Amino acid sequence: MIGWREWVELPSLGGATVKAKVDTGARTSTLHAFDVSEEQRDGGTVVSFAYHPVQRDEERTVRAQAPLVDRRTVTASNGQSELRYVVAAEVVVDDEPIAIELTLTRRDAMGFRMLLGRRALRGRFVVDPKRSFRAGVSKRVRRAARKERLAR
Repeated sequence: MIGWREWVELPSLGGATVKAKVDTGARTSTLHAFDVSEEQRDGGTVVSFAYHPVQRDEERTVRAQAPLVDRRTVTASNGQSELRYVVAAEVVVDDEPIAIELTLTRRDAMGFRMLLGRRALRGRFVVDPKRSFRAGVSKRVRRAARKERLAR
């Protein structure tokens, strides 16, 4: 069981930990990303991008690369449609690694840097909308946060 917001680790995208909104209304998961570019590599397309893992902190920037899965038109909650890159990534929720697809978009004005959509949740988790951080913060996340604080 997880809450309506959880800490999510992104080991395949620079190893950052992001506070994600668990959004059963969103089909696909989304990550805040900027400076997005694509290149051909080894017969496939790789998307390079940067993201700020911590809300309201634009100093810490993580650079990442991920294989391009698709480009899809996504309709946001405000009703506007946008063509987005879709990349393959691994996320860790409650110490469970999950292979997911992430759409990349600017989420500067949004309350969360990431949305965890229902495709990532299906068959794995039940969401308790009254609780936050139900999965807790794993030892790995606590260690990374402590290391981050000491580095500053």
